[in-house]
Amino acid sequence: MDLRKLKTLIDLVSESNISELEITEAEGKVRIVKADPAGAPATMQYVQQMPMAMPAPAAPAAAPASAAEVPAAPVETGHVVKSPMVGTFYRAANPNSKAFAEVGDPIKEGDPICIIEAMKIMNEIEADKSGTVMRILCENGQAVEFGQPLFIIE
Repeated sequence: MDLRKLKTLIDLVSESNISELEITEAEGKVRIVKADPAGAPATMQYVQQMPMAMPAPAAPAAAPASAAEVPAAPVETGHVVKSPMVGTFYRAANPNSKAFAEVGDPIKEGDPICIIEAMKIMNEIEADKSGTVMRILCENGQAVEFGQPLFIIE
C-alpha cells in the first residue's frame, strides 16, 4: 500500500468518529486504531500477507452458468527493468524536459531511462540491458515500490 493512501486513511480515522479501521488488500492488511481520550497513543499495524497453500477440494464445485470466464493475463516477454528502490517515478529530469525513454526507442545498457525520487534525492535509473523499449509500466509521478516493474525491453 502506498504511503499517500496510508496518510489519507490515518487522516480519515483522526477526523471521524470511528475509533478503528481495518483494510485488507492484495498486498497486505492495515489496521489503524485511534487513541482513546485517556491519552493512550494511536497505533497502526501493517501486515504483509504471504500466499497460503490451499488444499485441493475433494470434488470440484460446479461453476454457476452465468459466471464469465476470466481470460488469463498475457505473459510479458522481454527483459523487465525493475525499481531498485521505493520512491516516485519520473520519466524526465523536469516537467519541461523530454522523457528519457519512449516506447519504441532504442536504448543501450547504462543509458538513463527514468528518475526515482526518494527522500528528496533524484536517483537516475539506468537501463541494465540494451534493446528497444516495448512498454512503460508506470505513470509519471506514480509512487513505486522496490522491485516493481518499470519497463519492458526487447
